[in-house]
Amino acid sequence: MRGTRGLFLVRTVAGLALAASAAGLVAQQAVQTGTGADWPGVGGSADESSYSQLSAINTANIRKLGLAWSLDLEGEVSLEATPLAVNGILYFSGSYGAVYAVDGASGRLIWKYDPEIWKVSPTRQAMGMGVNRGVAYDNGRIFIGVLDGRLIALDARTGAVAWSVNTLPPGTMHSLTGAPRTFNGKVIIGNGGADIGQRGFVTAYDQKTGAQVWRFWTVPGSPEQNAGDPVMEMAAKSWNGSYWKTGTGGTVWNGVTFDPELNRIYLGVGNAGPYDPEKRSPGGGDNLFVASIVALDADSGQYIWHYQQNPRESWDYKATANMIAATVTIDGRPRKVLMQQPTNGFFYVLDRETGKLISAEKVGKVSWASHIDMATGRPVETANVHYQEGPVDIYPSTLGSHNWQAMSYSPQTGLAYIPYMQAGARYAKADKGFLASITGASASFITQKRDKDDLTGALLAWDPVAQKARWRMTRPHLWNGGTLATAGGLVFQGTADGYVRAHDAASGKEMWRFNAGLGIIGAPMSYAIGDTQYVSLLVGWGGTTAAASEILNVGWKYGAQPRRLLSFAIDGKARLAPSPPRDMAVHALDDPGIVLDEKAVAAGKEMGFICGACHGMAFKGAGAPGPDLRESALSLSEENFYQVVQEGALAERGMPRFPLGKAQIHNIWSYLRATAREALGTRKPDTDTPTAARF
Repeated sequence: MRGTRGLFLVRTVAGLALAASAAGLVAQQAVQTGTGADWPGVGGSADESSYSQLSAINTANIRKLGLAWSLDLEGEVSLEATPLAVNGILYFSGSYGAVYAVDGASGRLIWKYDPEIWKVSPTRQAMGMGVNRGVAYDNGRIFIGVLDGRLIALDARTGAVAWSVNTLPPGTMHSLTGAPRTFNGKVIIGNGGADIGQRGFVTAYDQKTGAQVWRFWTVPGSPEQNAGDPVMEMAAKSWNGSYWKTGTGGTVWNGVTFDPELNRIYLGVGNAGPYDPEKRSPGGGDNLFVASIVALDADSGQYIWHYQQNPRESWDYKATANMIAATVTIDGRPRKVLMQQPTNGFFYVLDRETGKLISAEKVGKVSWASHIDMATGRPVETANVHYQEGPVDIYPSTLGSHNWQAMSYSPQTGLAYIPYMQAGARYAKADKGFLASITGASASFITQKRDKDDLTGALLAWDPVAQKARWRMTRPHLWNGGTLATAGGLVFQGTADGYVRAHDAASGKEMWRFNAGLGIIGAPMSYAIGDTQYVSLLVGWGGTTAAASEILNVGWKYGAQPRRLLSFAIDGKARLAPSPPRDMAVHALDDPGIVLDEKAVAAGKEMGFICGACHGMAFKGAGAPGPDLRESALSLSEENFYQVVQEGALAERGMPRFPLGKAQIHNIWSYLRATAREALGTRKPDTDTPTAARF
């Protein structure tokens, strides 16, 4: 993927001195409480609020904000991480777990580390679309989770490996895309894989040695595995049948919050897998702890409480969005709360001491439930939401009303700022083929607007106490970046159309914008060096865009626009080189001499789901994380296609090697050639094409 492999250093004595000052007790306190100058965790401070206490950039001078510097990131694709800032050094992850250290004042690259997954596990590159959502810092070390299951500790000064451990049990199909979190001398990491039925768990390791301290399973295993574990024995009572054979899901791949006040860890547990509840747990059952928030003792990993948002989850709904710990005044008294707006469309406020639900309300268009019963804490579901009686249209879609992109919270305004989305999906049982074997269900996006806000996004300011919107700024596209709130009275967000925007946090008025030249999905952050405050973010369109290309494609072409790290400051004077504009046209290529076997085309269509997450369903690409193969000259040759897919000819550039047979690859290639001809108008369009993959 990247031109230079392994570790390379481009540091100076001054750069080393800056990084070396970040160590010991001061660093530990920074991770737990946050400081004005630093941004020591992906969510800023331990509370995951994505809120900066800095106010040098504010509503009075925001129009003077300019680009301080930029750094092009050659070879990168989807950039989902939020950079950290520790004593003037920025640390962040790129695609496939690459880690960068950059001087926060100048943008000079200090070091880069590449875990070389293409060498270690070339087939694992297919997992998680190559994305990585960030690193963790503590006690002079940077921690990174890698797709193939490795958790790696790096020396923050040099990028040298301190230790590396494999976090995954043998024979599993998990992957690591989320950022680790640090606390009390430990580092915790979860994993993904719920969509293919993998059993969820998190593990805490000793920061110094990499030794495992504790592990917590988020769903039960077999009766033998559960024996003697009262929590798993309790959870198993909410499952039926041989669930441990068909799959469970419930992975923790994003939201994890450390509460230093109560010494707890809060886990945001993902969706069930398979999706169809009758396939995984026939006859009923809530299926704990999928789609739940679970509280653990930070030192022992022992279970304390849980709250399940979606009992018997059936729609790829997940509690994996960031969870914000705060103290707010409710009914005249301060309450220690945990706030989350997950994919299911409700905004939840929990008592973080007890796990009791305080309130829950819809933030937008929600059809799967009428409301949450406050007496039981359970949703009141609408008819046929589990699609057992036939296909049903449901809002939100599998993308959710809010996905992994960070929601921020300002104690100054008392508002949460949500990167909101509005889209629906048609759910149905899948009785045969690829989907039946994996998920048991299909989910196709509703691609026609049913009201004016369908298929749009928004920056939504939400009052968590009153449980109502205070303002809303509509975005023309669904898939936008996370948010940053600041003490300067501002909210920053990058958007799908390639702009960085600043809004008045109280009113929503747009105060400033900057053309970054490419869509943005990660969240901004803020730090200070001396008297200068900076706002920084990564620019790298991608993620699940190809898997949902029918509604997420906005015209960014693969490799056309550079991926970058941008930092802004008052009176910044740097200039950004222009990028090619968006292009919605499909520039398909074809060789008319190729004769297609229609049986091979049909078989390839069934297997095309393998390619959909990166190259688009029905090969309708969205520019990232993989190219639109209908436009690829290399793919005109079946032999070239075979060399790439089976032999791993492009593994070093990020294209995984797939252990498929020659006949299977022939079928997929045949289907690809058919879709290219459809795009050119030389073949009748296939109207029965999928519009959703798994997320």
